[in-house]
Amino acid sequence: MASILNPEIPAGAYDEFLPGALPAARAQHAWTPADGPLPALYISHGAPPLFDDGPWLRELFGWAQSLPKPKSVLIVSAHWEAAPPALSASAAHTPLVYDFGGFHRRYYTMRYDTPDASALARRVAAMMPDREPVHQHRSRGLDHGAWVPLMAMYPLADIPVLQLSLPSHDPDLLLRLGARLAPLREEGVLVIGSGFMTHGLPFVTPEMIHKGVVPAWSSEFDAWAADALARGDVGELAAYRTRAPGMPYAHPTVDHYIPLFITLGAGGRADQPVTTVIEGYMIGFSKRSFQTPA
Repeated sequence: MASILNPEIPAGAYDEFLPGALPAARAQHAWTPADGPLPALYISHGAPPLFDDGPWLRELFGWAQSLPKPKSVLIVSAHWEAAPPALSASAAHTPLVYDFGGFHRRYYTMRYDTPDASALARRVAAMMPDREPVHQHRSRGLDHGAWVPLMAMYPLADIPVLQLSLPSHDPDLLLRLGARLAPLREEGVLVIGSGFMTHGLPFVTPEMIHKGVVPAWSSEFDAWAADALARGDVGELAAYRTRAPGMPYAHPTVDHYIPLFITLGAGGRADQPVTTVIEGYMIGFSKRSFQTPA
């Protein structure tokens, strides 16, 4: 049976998506200072199956189209944990990181050749405290937590993109790091935390894959997070290990949840309610994605 996990044509939905998306992407209004600061985003990013999910591709693209086209993108992904904070290679056309396994060979040949991001790298490095200099890699490209959703949002690949590592699991430290990055929003930089609102990979069942069953540990965690986000209750969100229902099944590792603290910090005021833009489930995982007030 054809599905996003076993498509008849790998990335066929992406092939169908592009002809309609590219003209709209070319016509998108480019950010100017008159637009004011951009919001910060938290994206549930998917993996190669996103390229086989037409509705999800269009949701992400529509979200990007609802905003001015950023001058550049700074993204923190669940898939690169390194301390102290490090930056990906800023050179144009740096090869991607294909950090996934077991998929059709086509997904390992996909390209996202973004322009030089050295100006953004210098800006971000200058924002870090002197006692915590940021390491700038010469060869590490974007991992799939960055390039997969961005290929849907900005398919022209004409925006400089830089990835910042996830340096800690401490919500307070990540909020502070996000707050340090907040001024970038006033310069037309889109700051993104990329994870997945629930990500219980070890607990995926055939029913979740083939019948669309959403387990209670996923739906209950999602409802808890949605309520806290809507109230701007960052203290509740930070206490997820003991307060959130569905733990630890919803997040046996926390790397896909905690990028939201970068987003909340970068939004300017972490206690402000956010706007959910995408919700629903993929193989039982919550796709909840949101933006902070601009």
